Amino acid sequence: MPTLLDPAASSARTAPVKHRSYDDLSQAEVDELGRRLDELRQQVLDDRGARDAAYIRRVIAVQRSLEVGGRVLLLGSRRRPLWLLGTSALALAKILDNMEIGHNVLHGQWDWMRDPKIHSSTWEWDHASPPEQWQRSHNDRHHVNTNVLGKDNDLGYGIMRVDEAQEWEPRHLVQPFWNFVNACIFEYGIAMYDLDFGTQLREGKGLTPELKREARSTIGRAARHAFRDFVVHPLVSAPTGSARSTFTANLTANLVRNVWSHSVIMCGHFPEGVSTFEVDELDESESRGQWYLRQMLGSANISGSPLVHVLCGNLSHQIEHHIFPDLPSNRYGEIAGPVRELFESFGLRYHTAPLPKQVASAWHKVFRLSAPPEGFRRTARAALARRRAERRPAALSA
Repeated sequence: MPTLLDPAASSARTAPVKHRSYDDLSQAEVDELGRRLDELRQQVLDDRGARDAAYIRRVIAVQRSLEVGGRVLLLGSRRRPLWLLGTSALALAKILDNMEIGHNVLHGQWDWMRDPKIHSSTWEWDHASPPEQWQRSHNDRHHVNTNVLGKDNDLGYGIMRVDEAQEWEPRHLVQPFWNFVNACIFEYGIAMYDLDFGTQLREGKGLTPELKREARSTIGRAARHAFRDFVVHPLVSAPTGSARSTFTANLTANLVRNVWSHSVIMCGHFPEGVSTFEVDELDESESRGQWYLRQMLGSANISGSPLVHVLCGNLSHQIEHHIFPDLPSNRYGEIAGPVRELFESFGLRYHTAPLPKQVASAWHKVFRLSAPPEGFRRTARAALARRRAERRPAALSA
């Protein structure tokens, strides 16, 4: 692949201030940033071909083999080794289905292949959220309004305070608990988010006819998937006496998939140091370069092995994904080097760290922002002191 940066131009540039913010770049620099990223994107588009198609078909084949193999192993899941192997295979299959395959196919990353079986308009995945609803909330809203408070509901999934600019409310005290619950039932939490269910209720709009129709579709889909995992497959295992163990294996595989997906998504936007934006900060006529810059500063990466990247759906390259959401996911690792060079040449922070560190950072933010701000605590202490002072004379006179 050709490199994005011209070494001569890079060496000629004077070293900028370290870790510049969104407002620190001049319009000329933002325009240059956009030009270079457009150039890199076009390089990848021109280079797509047989090896990319072979990659996604290979991943799909592996995923299906893991699922079938896991289901077969679970027929004998009364034996603990078979339970462990079958559950692990099934969990990996569900992770691949959601992350590296479903998420990326539904982004349209593979539509250029013109394969009706691997296309964003026809793909079905093992998830409670119908593809068209997920695409609307994720592709059309989240990626357009990345980390914009009040517009990007992915930022905290609509239930958490994830930035100091958000007004603290007493309900935020329990947000670590709700974040844990959300991790365990993540596919259902995403399905509710895709319905805008929480927003509708908070704004007092009630259940509109359209929301009711979409809710019925989502509930029906979730029920069918639950029936398959928790009724059909245990019944198939019943003749071998493995119905109960198959049930627990499916429950465990779904839990592992949900917690893993939740962790990867949190690492992409929630760690300490990732930028958020307010609506009044942004130009209504946001240029391509400004949009790129917001994606770059509002995302964080996970460092790790090739296997980690695949299991993350290559969302371990969240920065590259948010800059170029429609490029094949297997190319993100290839362009990560040029993208990082571009960050450094403009003095921007390329936010990357191993998975455990990013998860810990994201959870630290969840806990930190669940507490009342210092100003709120001072006001509360002052109010308590006043109430005590008001009661004291009455007590003395008695």
